[in-house]
Amino acid sequence: MRAVSSTGKARGWWVLAAAAAVLGGFGLVGLPSPAPVEPPPAPAPAEHAGLAARLPAPEAAVGELLARRAEAVRDDDEAAFAATVDPQAPLEFQQRQLQLFRNLRTVPLTQFALRLDGAPLPHAPVPAADEVLASRVVLRYAMAGADSVPTQRPLGYQFVRRGASWYLAEDTGVVPDAWRGPWHFGPCEVRRTDRGIVVGHDTTAVEQAAAQLDSAVADVTEVWGSGWAKRVGVLVPATPEEMRALVGPEFAVNGIAGVAIADLVDTRTRRVEGARVVLSPRSADQLSDVALGVVLRHEITHVAARAVTADGAPMWMLEGFPDYVGYRKSGLEPRDIAPDLARSVREVGPPLRLPTNTEFHQAGRRLDLAYQQSWSVVHYLAQRIGEERLTELYRRIAASTTPDQAETALHEATGLTSPQLLQAWGQALPHTLG
Repeated sequence: MRAVSSTGKARGWWVLAAAAAVLGGFGLVGLPSPAPVEPPPAPAPAEHAGLAARLPAPEAAVGELLARRAEAVRDDDEAAFAATVDPQAPLEFQQRQLQLFRNLRTVPLTQFALRLDGAPLPHAPVPAADEVLASRVVLRYAMAGADSVPTQRPLGYQFVRRGASWYLAEDTGVVPDAWRGPWHFGPCEVRRTDRGIVVGHDTTAVEQAAAQLDSAVADVTEVWGSGWAKRVGVLVPATPEEMRALVGPEFAVNGIAGVAIADLVDTRTRRVEGARVVLSPRSADQLSDVALGVVLRHEITHVAARAVTADGAPMWMLEGFPDYVGYRKSGLEPRDIAPDLARSVREVGPPLRLPTNTEFHQAGRRLDLAYQQSWSVVHYLAQRIGEERLTELYRRIAASTTPDQAETALHEATGLTSPQLLQAWGQALPHTLG
């Protein structure tokens, strides 16, 4: 994950980019306070009891409603979509649902399906409803230009029965981890490229990212190799609220320029679903073309490598390698890439240790220094053993689940122990950063 300084220049990387955020749930920001739980319904009048007895079970009826709702999206049928919305819901909700449909139609989706997930949940009262059902719902979708396999995200819906018909009555506040996609935040600007798709709301920001996407994918592939999808979906949220909804509440979205995420990662089978690069709303406004290119290449490297990257592996490699790829063709000098490290070397000498994982949980200049040191040591390794062996070293270290495994991988690939690498790198720093 790329952080942004107050001057708008790209700076160090935040903790683990995709690796930490993608395995947890995605939080919904700004949920309303829990509504009162509706008590068990009173016995139905005789005429309604007879109707209820003849109706299908609520779960079956709502499942059919969800199928019709998804089909309306796939068929671009606004009337059919509107028919799934509670006609007695507040006008604001009905209008919001209509806008949601129109936003969805701006995004090229190759798959879109909805299904109930789990037992009924406590719910708020709904005036004049004959029956109410609240439940988690799974959205399974695929975006053209980004997804070779569909991905899924959690939603929370509340449904009502009025007479014999079921409708959607609410889609916020039902579950705490309900996901919101770009289409929940307004009409989408979309640009397809040969190697991916960019989705956002601001035309200029989307076009700036799209202009660099194919070259960034090509540069990452040049280093990493062809063993990945070589295709990326890039999201450009318009506000911090939208970015937080896309990447999760654990990221300090006001201080980053980009982050790589995924909905599911299985390193055993090397399956990744829903991989995305999410750019900060500040990136398009404050980053130069060169800095934006660095961010894209760094995050796309995370996407390419995610299927072989284990959680807990040494962060100096997990972040240093993507930074190396990001800066590789930037034309920037080492002292400009790592100004804090250059200053530290001049004032107190070379680092006394490789950056620890704990240092990537810091903030400000200490975090910047950890990322700059990581880029620098990986840059040194590239010069010493070459890019091909460096990439293989990344694969081995990134797959390590213990420090001993990582140490063995380093020694076998370079002939150096960690202390020996630290010494050799330190001796080269004055010349490299001079």
